Amino acid sequence: MSNILLVAVGGALGAVSRHLVGLATLRAFGPSFPAGTMVVNLVGAFVMGVFIEVLARRWGASTELKLLIATGFLGGFTTFSSFALDAAVLWERGDGLLAALYVIGTVAIGIAALFAGLGLARHFA
Repeated sequence: MSNILLVAVGGALGAVSRHLVGLATLRAFGPSFPAGTMVVNLVGAFVMGVFIEVLARRWGASTELKLLIATGFLGGFTTFSSFALDAAVLWERGDGLLAALYVIGTVAIGIAALFAGLGLARHFA
């Protein structure tokens, strides 16, 4: 149960942080470009890389810290960081084709799924 609480606390802090970044970028850049989403995706991916390499691999971070930061905070901040890590793990494992399929499939099918959901909802609205 304590692991679930760590993920929940980290996720809540990450989601609030994402919201604050969204507000700040909206004020700075206006609504014409999704700068907030882009910023959290890029920052989240960068922080995930630093966290995994330095804290998890080199310093042997505890499972609890990984759950709080990687799964919780970064998962609440942006799931793009997890997506980027998964793609990097496949690539570093030598599965370049699988990594490419994962990236292209996730992005292309994800966007197609969004349009499918929009179409379905609009059809029944």
